Amino acid sequence: MERFFNNAGPNNPEDCYTIDPLSRLDLDDILMLIQRKRYFVMHAPRQTGKTSCLLALRDYLNKEGRYIAVYANIEGGQAARNNVANVIGATCDTLAERFRMILHTKLPLEIREETRSLTPETMLSIYLQRLSEALPKPIVLFLDEIDALVGDGLVSVLRQLRSGYDNRPKSFPQSIVLCGVRDVRDYRIVLSNQDIVTGGSAFNIKTESLRLGNFTREEIHELYMQHTRETGQVFEEECFDMLWEATEGQPWLVNALGREVTEKMKENRDRSVRITVEMMDRAKENLIYRRDTHIDILIDKLREERVRRVIQPILANEDEADESIIPSDNVQYVVDLGLVKKERGNPLRISCGIYREIIPRELTWTAWDASAPTCSSASPSPTATEGQCSASCWS
Repeated sequence: MERFFNNAGPNNPEDCYTIDPLSRLDLDDILMLIQRKRYFVMHAPRQTGKTSCLLALRDYLNKEGRYIAVYANIEGGQAARNNVANVIGATCDTLAERFRMILHTKLPLEIREETRSLTPETMLSIYLQRLSEALPKPIVLFLDEIDALVGDGLVSVLRQLRSGYDNRPKSFPQSIVLCGVRDVRDYRIVLSNQDIVTGGSAFNIKTESLRLGNFTREEIHELYMQHTRETGQVFEEECFDMLWEATEGQPWLVNALGREVTEKMKENRDRSVRITVEMMDRAKENLIYRRDTHIDILIDKLREERVRRVIQPILANEDEADESIIPSDNVQYVVDLGLVKKERGNPLRISCGIYREIIPRELTWTAWDASAPTCSSASPSPTATEGQCSASCWS
């Protein structure tokens, strides 16, 4: 079956055109951190390829054979918010099932049953302790979507992961990697009693933060050449300059444009059709007009006060936006979302051509509708990652 450009979920190289996820990481540095029993963070904007990289790293480590590497997406606990018992229970259940899938044994489920009667304040740490003691190799644990958790639940997870740090690797995971949109140090978590806890204080054992970048020009070219080699369909060389200007390597945009021009535009399913710049430009307009999920999320972010405080000065004077008048935590939040770029020696700017078209268009249509609910806090709760705020934070 013909492979395709993937714009939904982790890449499966058997189905999708793929840039080797491990080539996008500094593998030597990551392996050194794991070998030295470090706990660290990997973060990047949404739909950048974080999960694909974590899964590839998990498979690499398990094939190497020194560790038991397990990936788990723990955003299922998000719905429980400040209900610590439900958040911790859901996290432990998810881990037990993921360990079972890797180990092909019911041992993780059996240990999970033994911990159900424990208090939620210790359940996660004791589960990982008993699992670490029962397994023959050190555990490397990848926890994805950590910043989907909020409030009391997030703080409890972070503190229980911290509590066993001194017992690694025999009685706690050798290495834990937290993955999300933002660096854990930037979390400002509002508890149910309205106390504020920073992620850095709740998880002060973090050694390093790694940020996954966009595709390079060369990687964009290689991705599209996979389509050419496998189907014979040719892209005019000028398409690649247009692709770079439009996306600057944002992986979802790169793949979405490829899918649009080779699949959604039905006339181009005939692989003898040569893909032109004009076709690519029409594909770009189709994406913007249709407001696929990635773009819809971007537009929704424009309603947040923190985002507006950064975007408006850039649009008012794009070449010389004065970063000194914008709160630094707001700038970092919008950079982490991937909406703007902060480059040494250069002013803040919208991060790619497609975003530069979408943002003014959307602002023109909405005119910053004052009746729409917006977050009134410079650093709303529970974490800045998703703009998930307590009711008192909205006006």
